[in-house]
Amino acid sequence: MFKIYGSPFSNYHNKVKLALLEKGVAFEEVTTAPSRRDDFLARCPTGKIPFFEVAGGGFCESQAALEYLEECYPAVPLLPADALARAKVRELIQVLEQDVELVARRLLRHAQFGAPLAEAVKEEVAVQLDAGLASFGRLASFSPWVMGDTFTLADCAAAVHIPLTTRITTAVYGRDWFADLPVAAYLAQMKLRPAYQAVRADLAAAKAARQDADKTRK
Repeated sequence: MFKIYGSPFSNYHNKVKLALLEKGVAFEEVTTAPSRRDDFLARCPTGKIPFFEVAGGGFCESQAALEYLEECYPAVPLLPADALARAKVRELIQVLEQDVELVARRLLRHAQFGAPLAEAVKEEVAVQLDAGLASFGRLASFSPWVMGDTFTLADCAAAVHIPLTTRITTAVYGRDWFADLPVAAYLAQMKLRPAYQAVRADLAAAKAARQDADKTRK
């Protein structure tokens, strides 16, 4: 069985979980935190989450997991049949993650926990976000799915990265960097999909459990 080690708080965990649910693949989730312990690094060389175990071994990196699922479970394809169209899906995912989500992630500790943030970093990230969102906007169609009329792996990424980036940029800059794109209608469509509903429900349950634990400690 496919095992996913990570946390419902991780958008990269949820990216893979969404693909698993959309494909109808049986899987097991194991709640795990990142670690630099030797035994952890033996299973996940990066020390990050999520990582994955399948028959015969394991691997890390969420995009590798999506590709594995597409190869091993083709009955519900989440990549187009055409080679160029498949490349365009992969292109969009890389731009969204490399030039938008990972850029905004530099502000996460400040947005979520109030960690110090240098003004120079804030300004630098704003410039990079402008460039990244412009690239993403040129690639995405939102008609109605991010790459057109068919739900793809790009949606598994966009559906989890867009909300996080929105929360971060709104908290830090007071504005949503996606506001000029039709993401509200897109996410409304996503919320009708049972797989996305399940991911959101599990995240809500995890948040409630964390809040209860925090109250108990107090």
